[in-house]
Amino acid sequence: MKTLAAGVEGSNPTLNIVIFAVFVAITLVIVFWASRNTRTASDYYAAGRAFTGPQNGVAISGDYLSAASFLGIAGAIAVYGYDGFLYSIGFLVAWLVALLLVAELLRNTGKFTMGDVLAFRMKQRPVRAAAAVSTLIVSLFYLLAQMTGAGGLVNLLLGVEGNVGQDLVIAVVGVIMVLYVLIGGMKGTTWVQIVKAALLIVGALAMTLWVLGKYGFNFSSLLQHAVDRAGGGAKGEALLGPGKQYGKSSTTKLDFLSLSIALVLGTAGLPHVLMRFYTVPTAKEARRSVVWAIVLIGVFYLFTLVLGYGAGALVGAETINGAPGKTNSAAPLLALELGGPVLLGFIAAVAFATILAVVAGLTITASASFAHDVYANVIKKGQVDSKNAEVRVARITALVIGAVAIVGGILAKNQNVAFLVALAFAIAASANLPTLVYSLFWKRFNTRGALYSMYGGLAVSLVLIIFSPAVSGSSTAMVKGADFAWFPLQNPGLVSIPASFLLGWLGAVTSKESDEDKYAEMEVRALTGAHAEKAVAH
Repeated sequence: MKTLAAGVEGSNPTLNIVIFAVFVAITLVIVFWASRNTRTASDYYAAGRAFTGPQNGVAISGDYLSAASFLGIAGAIAVYGYDGFLYSIGFLVAWLVALLLVAELLRNTGKFTMGDVLAFRMKQRPVRAAAAVSTLIVSLFYLLAQMTGAGGLVNLLLGVEGNVGQDLVIAVVGVIMVLYVLIGGMKGTTWVQIVKAALLIVGALAMTLWVLGKYGFNFSSLLQHAVDRAGGGAKGEALLGPGKQYGKSSTTKLDFLSLSIALVLGTAGLPHVLMRFYTVPTAKEARRSVVWAIVLIGVFYLFTLVLGYGAGALVGAETINGAPGKTNSAAPLLALELGGPVLLGFIAAVAFATILAVVAGLTITASASFAHDVYANVIKKGQVDSKNAEVRVARITALVIGAVAIVGGILAKNQNVAFLVALAFAIAASANLPTLVYSLFWKRFNTRGALYSMYGGLAVSLVLIIFSPAVSGSSTAMVKGADFAWFPLQNPGLVSIPASFLLGWLGAVTSKESDEDKYAEMEVRALTGAHAEKAVAH
């Protein structure tokens, strides 16, 4: 099988490798520089709370704009038009939920992890254990998706062929990711994300201006050319209206609704996104972080609209679908069409940077959750032997997670990556968000309610996905040649998210546990920021 780099005339894998190597060298220097002051748990988990709102906002956008956002959405727009752009809308609107529901409140009441917020007014050990389980599972599946994507994507861009080559790429990504986390902690990871976000936005801006320039900076002319390239008439004009991808039946329409709900609500429950709010010194800076992130992410998704239709007009859906990686190849093919091997090399480096930054953020979140919630507060009951013991456990955990991610990425490299991402979002939306919302806003909520909503949401989403067309019974299923699907939707969000809210309510009302004084204290801290700095200092 030909790869993208080897199969498209004009590509230069050697140049791509050189650009990759330069980027990795620069970011490792940044990580070593950032590691000089990483000594305490606050330094390792929250970068000493030394980042400003704008800096953290850029880092959040770097954390959030994964390879799926850059390559996946551009490709979806190129092939499916309007329906592909709806992904962008869902991802962007999700940040309004994060801003209104969790950003400031989390910063005021937490310390390092989601478990801190939940344990504030409930029984520490069971709630922290549940939060850690949810965090680890969401992070692991998101991590597997990124690692799997890394192997396929980088191989496409470098012209690496065969299973051994892809396995080697996944291993290299995993080793670099672990180095970032072990050496630089949150500070090093944050700077990598800032650099990556800047590269991604500048690269997308350059390509956007280039595409628009070809059509006299007339977006309507670009759309017309995309319609003509798709075959013109009703077939081409289908790119400009809803329904090309999800309008085939009532089930597909419901599927899109379910996916949209999971994307919009899942973002505010993603552990690696939530943890970013602790890297700023005040709640005001947390709010500024989200505002900056919304602006940058919104602008970037406008770029993808131009890049997607540009790829449709200049490359064509038929060529994109015929390339290895299918829709994921749209942006690299467009770069090759516009600027030849040099621009493709830059886009390849940006894609690689994107994967590295996201997996590093996920790794530090998972390791922090285990070290802080499970080791320090469940196993040691808050009595850690030395101030550096927790950080040491976090670093060991990062090594283990890195090894699991490498092995899992190699084993899952031929699996459906969308399935893994959907699972991560579904779990975050089903288990984490209902519990956080109840904890922050419902006086009657208690430990049993938290455990019911977290474990219940986790179980419901897992069961529904296992028995969905995403796993068996469809042409794109994870398990080929089998059919044990009885749940009709690819994403369970439409069912599992309401179920988790219901289970949380049921658990709370069937338990007599209640601490109104503790809730009142949490409410004051969450809404005013009073004593927040004292809380995080302990």
